[in-house]
Amino acid sequence: MSETHEESTEIFPVLRYTETAQEKLERAVAHEYPLTIVFNNRELATILCTPKQLDHLTLGFLSSEGFLKGKEEIKSLQINEQTGIARLETFEDRDIDQDILYKRVISTGCGRGAAFYNAADLTEREVVADTKILANDIFSLINQFQHASSVYKTTHGVHSAALCLGQQIIVHAEDIGRHNAIDKIFGRCLWEGIPVEGLIILTTGRISSEVIHKAAKKDVPVIISISAPTSLAVRLARKIGITLIASVRGGKMDVYTHDERVLG
Repeated sequence: MSETHEESTEIFPVLRYTETAQEKLERAVAHEYPLTIVFNNRELATILCTPKQLDHLTLGFLSSEGFLKGKEEIKSLQINEQTGIARLETFEDRDIDQDILYKRVISTGCGRGAAFYNAADLTEREVVADTKILANDIFSLINQFQHASSVYKTTHGVHSAALCLGQQIIVHAEDIGRHNAIDKIFGRCLWEGIPVEGLIILTTGRISSEVIHKAAKKDVPVIISISAPTSLAVRLARKIGITLIASVRGGKMDVYTHDERVLG
């Protein structure tokens, strides 16, 4: 695996105004970086992202969108930081189904990316898992989660995502795009051989249909966010068996679907 650029922030001068004064300061802002993903010499998408864990982002994106099934398929992965191009080749140079390419949509996430699916793709799936979690453990996990992002503390300009087993956060990532952060955690799990079925996703971002899509393809049964869901996300989660928990803050949370997995 190639090393990727780890610089996640840039410093800029600002002139700060208050009601009574003004002063010159320096502020850290989240680094925004265009990454073009090329799969078997075919350009798929350009993703605006945080230039950290670009290998995990590439793997997670290709896996989430159905182009890559496992690590054993990978012949090579190269990240060129200067050109902003990630090239992944598989041992079998299979043709890309043109129907998949036609399904490309622009995601609703910050860092606007592409997703190769439509909502109808999910209606035939069913996520079945005996995962349970105590309500108090959810509050504890969110508290840990909100203190885990160093870049957010510095810039307030990135999203975070994590995978949890019980009360333990086992994988964490951050990015300007909430969907990118989720792809990064799945990409790391793919590369390191960490099973994700039955685990729990934590995210700081809005839960929309593409987040449900990513979780469903990995058989992740529970999604927890400090933000709100969209209507399509709630309908899809209810239909395919995902527990959707949102607006977890201030000692409160809203369980929208499949509350049988949440224990009081």
